[in-house]
Amino acid sequence: MSYAVTDEQLNAHFKNALADAEALVKATADLGGEGIAGIRARAEESLRTLRARANEAQAAITFKTRVAANATDDYVHEKPWEAIGVAAGVGLLIGVLVARR
Repeated sequence: MSYAVTDEQLNAHFKNALADAEALVKATADLGGEGIAGIRARAEESLRTLRARANEAQAAITFKTRVAANATDDYVHEKPWEAIGVAAGVGLLIGVLVARR
């Protein structure tokens, strides 16, 4: 059984965990005491930092994906027959591997 997680699933889990943490911070807003207030303030700051880093990581991944897609597109337009040959070879390899099962 495979437990592979796609990037989209990982992103969704991360966003759910972040939303749960934010809900927990909001739910404790009515609780008093200096200790709770300090913990809440640190948690809110950590959540802001985490959200900012997640947004930066997502932007970097999107940028790198676009660069790779553009490079691939350029290569295929410059050398279409080589791209067709590579695609055919990969297809043949996948067909051989699937046929072995």
